Amino acid sequence: MSAFRAALRISRRDAVRAKGRSALIMVMIGLPVLLITGLLTLSQTTKLSARDELPSELGSVADAAVYAHLRRTLVTQDPAGRFGDQSQTGARPPGWTTAEIAALTGGRLLPFHQYTTEARLPGGFGRVELLEIDLRDPLGTGLRPLVRGRHPATPQEIAVTPALLDAGVTVGGTLQVARSGEPKRVVGVVEHPNRPGISEVVALYDSVRPPDGTWRNPGWLADTPAPVTWEEVKRLNRAGVRVASRAVVESPRADAFDAAPIRADQRLWLAIAVLLVVTQTVLLAGPAFAVGLRRRARELATVAAQGGSPRHLRTIVLADGLLLGGAAALIGAGLGVGTGLAMVSVAARQLDWTSGPPDIPWWQVLGVVALGLVSALVEAVAPAVGAARQSPAQVLAGRAAKARERAGVPVLGLVLVLLGVALMFTVASRDDLGVVASATVTLFGLIALTPWLVGRTGRLAARLPLPARLSIRDGARQRGRTASAVAAVMAATMGAVTVGIAYNTSYVERHEQFRLAAPEGTLIVDGENVDGHGWSEVRAAMRARLPAATFVPGLAAVDDQGRELAISVRSPADATSPTSYDSPFDVPIIGDARLLALLQGRRDPSAEAALAAGRAVVFDSRLISDGAIDVGVVGGEDADEVRIRVPAVPAEGAQAGQGGAVIPASALKQAGFGTVERTLYATLPRPVPDRLMPDLQALTIGAYVVIVEDDSGEQYALMLGALLAAAVILVLGGTFAATGLAAADMRRDLDTLSAVGGRPLTRRLVVAAQAGYIAGLGAVTGLVAGLVTATAVTRGMRMARMSGDLALPWPFLAALVLGLPLLAALIAGVFTRTRPAPARRVA
Repeated sequence: MSAFRAALRISRRDAVRAKGRSALIMVMIGLPVLLITGLLTLSQTTKLSARDELPSELGSVADAAVYAHLRRTLVTQDPAGRFGDQSQTGARPPGWTTAEIAALTGGRLLPFHQYTTEARLPGGFGRVELLEIDLRDPLGTGLRPLVRGRHPATPQEIAVTPALLDAGVTVGGTLQVARSGEPKRVVGVVEHPNRPGISEVVALYDSVRPPDGTWRNPGWLADTPAPVTWEEVKRLNRAGVRVASRAVVESPRADAFDAAPIRADQRLWLAIAVLLVVTQTVLLAGPAFAVGLRRRARELATVAAQGGSPRHLRTIVLADGLLLGGAAALIGAGLGVGTGLAMVSVAARQLDWTSGPPDIPWWQVLGVVALGLVSALVEAVAPAVGAARQSPAQVLAGRAAKARERAGVPVLGLVLVLLGVALMFTVASRDDLGVVASATVTLFGLIALTPWLVGRTGRLAARLPLPARLSIRDGARQRGRTASAVAAVMAATMGAVTVGIAYNTSYVERHEQFRLAAPEGTLIVDGENVDGHGWSEVRAAMRARLPAATFVPGLAAVDDQGRELAISVRSPADATSPTSYDSPFDVPIIGDARLLALLQGRRDPSAEAALAAGRAVVFDSRLISDGAIDVGVVGGEDADEVRIRVPAVPAEGAQAGQGGAVIPASALKQAGFGTVERTLYATLPRPVPDRLMPDLQALTIGAYVVIVEDDSGEQYALMLGALLAAAVILVLGGTFAATGLAAADMRRDLDTLSAVGGRPLTRRLVVAAQAGYIAGLGAVTGLVAGLVTATAVTRGMRMARMSGDLALPWPFLAALVLGLPLLAALIAGVFTRTRPAPARRVA
């Protein structure tokens, strides 16, 4: 123990002397710990248990909440009362009354309604949650704590949550709840205990008239003479109601409600994730330990000359890992927990996330701290072994022996690479987890091959300019330092290339199948389930709002009783499912030549003639089979579908990638169906005004407004951009860490270069070439490995009919493999110190 304490003292003094290197090691270890603990804290605090949800469900007084279902048959519910299942067969009886529920429970009740509706906000109608309950009643205590003002006391008063204040609602003003409702005065601000960012309105019970057909989720808070036990809950379930009981949720076995056993595949995913995190951390911070060993070579040799054994030298170097790793892990964990809690407060308020009281998963946090400490110790193992093997006499004499190089290829690395690639293609079609595990094996094989690869590149530097030649040869000589950084960049690039290619392949496949229902920028107003009078109001409101627009009517199919029917085109390849379009409206579109011209963006005499002759005009030729299309017509959920064959001709839409079809009303009339106008189409200017959609939503009555847009390109760019940003952080982080260490290690060589007449620019170019070499070699190696892995992944997707052939995202790959090394070289060269350090004179 005395030797161990001495090793810790030596390590502490060295860490204080070499502050830059120590800080670098701690950052490399602490950042993953900070990130993981922050995410764990965020997840644990936002993942609510049944006990955490009690304040928002029961308040602080009620013993239970009773929820009615559509029928009075047996309800099968979870113990916490979050959801329940009930048979939907048989006639629907009248709804439950408060007196009936009181007779069932034997306690005092406070009725409430809870459902989603709309409110007319300053920006137009928006979705809000509505809770109808009298919060002045003692049973409602704690359900929605009052923040400002008072609770509603009359049917004309409401309270709102802070999110609605952010949307422009003011205390003392009015707010129209539901499109058919009347404006009500806002008299207070309340807060949801578990959702600080929710947009919710609280009104008195039954004070808001909901739209017809709205299910209002009736419920009652109950104050019962005795706690509602699980047996009592089952009795009430048999009567046909669902119950959330405080006694059941607060029972000792309540924790089992939210616990789920960890499956074997989840354990394997976790093991792979831990292994990759440790590996990446070791590769990033390992070079700093190696440089530190060379810097401390004389100190360690002095310890050995004074009687220190190889075990003592290993202990000193391992103490560096223990001291720096422990400090970095503890600091990272503390900052991570604080960051996670801060993220909860921001996300819960701004993004409407659920949140409970601060909940820190201490055992998981301690596990992450241990993971960081293990990473540091693993990083220090190789330098510790090297320290024990060095010759004190040669080090003190300035003639430290160079480590013996292996002439051949590392056999273990080559075997792991071949084994991993073979396993990848063997299990690609059956198991995603198997592909990840096989890719991990391949990655470790490549890491083992990296020192050999770095050594081979040193022999290729002879014909390069001086800065590049010096950098590559120095990297090859110090391959322990260089190989770790190259491997870290390779691992990050391999992951980014694999995910990027797999995502791009699936995107290309979806984009090839994707069809717009109308040209981009088309305004579509749909009046599904709106009667004739309501549709007249909708049409008048739209024309008043957009007087310069030319609206073209579209038709809806109806039966002999005037009820609207759903129609869809059936794909010839799969007649059981409709073709997918980016539109909430049914296809095909029923209309005349005016609508056809709008969808084509021009007059097409041949298509108009075909439509007038009773044929469908189809913009996606894949829908046509034997000169006709199959159209399915159905009247309701339980009705049988009627299939009709409509003769069809192909045509081109207004833009590439447009699909759908236009069929004449006569085709439906021949099948025995009628038509009514229920849709309006208009072409809008580009770009579409920002305020148009909220204003139209506020003006339309019982209709839905949409502007046809293809935003898949934005999502695609966002996904690849996020992937590239993550790669940039890892690649540049590893590159700059190794480059900084290399520049410090090469300082004497650089000073010598300056002393013999080298320009400051040459010094910058040497460091820039070092960064470009590390990032470039790692990126190219990662690209090759990523291509192999992505090929295996795409092969499995293709066998599962999820994707087509491999599609390479060339701009993304170019930015990753060419752009990042150039960026790393540019930044390293710009920020390099060009002033040589003064040489020490020996008196």
